Amino acid sequence: MINFFRYIVFMLIFFSLVGGTESKLSSQEIASTKKIINNLCIACHGEDGNSLIPVNPKLGGQHAGYILKQLKNFKSGLRDNAVMAGMVANLTEQEMINLGFYFSEQDILLSKAKINGVGSIGEKIFRAGIKNKGVAACASCHGPSGHGIPDKYPRLNAQHSEYTLTQLKAFRLELRKNDPDTVMRTIAQKLTEQEMNAVADYIQGLR
Repeated sequence: MINFFRYIVFMLIFFSLVGGTESKLSSQEIASTKKIINNLCIACHGEDGNSLIPVNPKLGGQHAGYILKQLKNFKSGLRDNAVMAGMVANLTEQEMINLGFYFSEQDILLSKAKINGVGSIGEKIFRAGIKNKGVAACASCHGPSGHGIPDKYPRLNAQHSEYTLTQLKAFRLELRKNDPDTVMRTIAQKLTEQEMNAVADYIQGLR
């Protein structure tokens, strides 16, 4: 009887693991999504979402809901970017949903910080914030490893530091305004450029 229960537990674990690797997209949806990627996304973000261009974000492993929100914001103009507005102009909502799922299922290409490792200013800001400025720790929303919270806070780890820095500057200048409750704008406006550089570099090396 004990062996039988062990077998049942083993099979439940096995099927849960196997099920977790299945795509949320059908084979037909994957094929049509890959066509969109080859036509619109591949030059800047790579086929698997791992952009090799530091100013363009890595999309591999990003939360599907977050990708969908950004695509919708580009389309509506809430997030102002002429290039991306053109890319999403003719996409249907279902196509944007499928793109989110596809990229979320890709593995992100890990990277290393240039100089902001353990004990650095970048780590201190990410993990503890800056108390005397009222800057909350990045980890409080994005998690200790920068993996975010699905559909609420984006995954940050291994992101190009150049891209992260550009976004922090855009939030600070209010050129980017699609952050809920102005959270990122409020934080970025309290950071110096040196502090933004440091935390962006640290985030690049997070696993």
